[in-house]
Amino acid sequence: MSSAAVKPAESVSTYNRKRLFLVSLLALFTAGVGASLRSNIADDLQRIFFDPIDKAHSAEMIGSVLGVPFLGYAFTIAIGSPLLDAIGMGVLLPMSGVLFIAGTLVILFASGPSAYTVIWSGAVITGIGWGLVETVINPLTTTLYPEEKTARLNTLHAWWPGGLIAGGLFGIWMGAMGQSWQVKLAAVMAPAALVIVLCTGVKFPPTERVSSGYSAGSMFRELSKPMFLVLFCSMFLTAASELAPGQWVDLALTRTVGMRGIWLLVYVSGLMFAMRHFAGPMVHKLSPIGLLWFSCLLASAGLFALSLANSQVTGLLAATVWGTGVCYMWPTMLATAAERFPRGGALLIGLMGTAGTLSINFVLPAMGKIFDAKKVQVAGGAAAFNALQPGPELERVLGIAAQASFRAVAILPALLLIVFGLIWAWDRRRAH
Repeated sequence: MSSAAVKPAESVSTYNRKRLFLVSLLALFTAGVGASLRSNIADDLQRIFFDPIDKAHSAEMIGSVLGVPFLGYAFTIAIGSPLLDAIGMGVLLPMSGVLFIAGTLVILFASGPSAYTVIWSGAVITGIGWGLVETVINPLTTTLYPEEKTARLNTLHAWWPGGLIAGGLFGIWMGAMGQSWQVKLAAVMAPAALVIVLCTGVKFPPTERVSSGYSAGSMFRELSKPMFLVLFCSMFLTAASELAPGQWVDLALTRTVGMRGIWLLVYVSGLMFAMRHFAGPMVHKLSPIGLLWFSCLLASAGLFALSLANSQVTGLLAATVWGTGVCYMWPTMLATAAERFPRGGALLIGLMGTAGTLSINFVLPAMGKIFDAKKVQVAGGAAAFNALQPGPELERVLGIAAQASFRAVAILPALLLIVFGLIWAWDRRRAH
């Protein structure tokens, strides 16, 4: 038994675990729906608002809009996690639903020359709402299920891809019916409102750290542990391997794989939704670090394959490899930090999430810059690109640029093969 679970029965027996876990699933599902819908309407936002502003750099602009929710998330979870027990889970989780609705409304009313600033601001508000979700649900889950951290966190985070699937299918359905991007995006407000309703009248527990009697000082001292610093830095790369390509896939790969890229996101999300429910046996067989090593191997191979995919078959095969690779990364990284540093509580779990989402805010605009630079290079210069009219040649140029942006990201999980390989070997040596 971990030292963090001193009195699990007393600490959770008076709380409605099923309802608390349900609202946690729904909140993360809502965040996934929002992310999927933003990805789905990215092409509309670029074409309607950003191309008229600066066509040569519009991909960088949409990359910034898609990436900035992760920045809002990162700062929210970094600030909110150490204050979680002081403010209370019962305040922050319903507030996330309020901010999902508010951010969506801001984006829906964007227009005119200031549209980029308005859309960017709405995306930030949405990101703050998402940050509040993860500020609460990860420490809440480890508190409710102290002996099943890895398995329960993987089950919880299965509902992120569940939201991506729902949002992706809804966006495709609305598109087929000729509905506007506003109708698509507005759908996220329904589950957000349900989160607010389900939080009403339910009692939330203190975090595992508090219920186990660990002081706030001991929580902050965990920050100086060398292994935590290694995991913190690694989270930048594991998150970028999953979330940045996921936000970029519809905008970029639609031109190269012979179908809407959002179908690849839906397919990969389906894999993740199913596989995360079976994380327990994988962790038991390999250990969390061993699972992360194999995840990075497959993620790198899959991203490189996506950069070469040029048909529906090769696109699906590459997406399968990538999706299998990134499936367990996020929840297993959180669980590893929680298990190795139980005194760190919500602060360390929150900082892991901060690292992950900060990386997306940098990686997505970087992918946009690579995309923009490549499309101008292939076209023969900025003037030549701006002169291109819609047609086969423009699609060819944009397809090459899309592949280049995915190829650049493939190096990120490959770097972690060395890091996780060394930790895995060290753990096995200590075990013997």
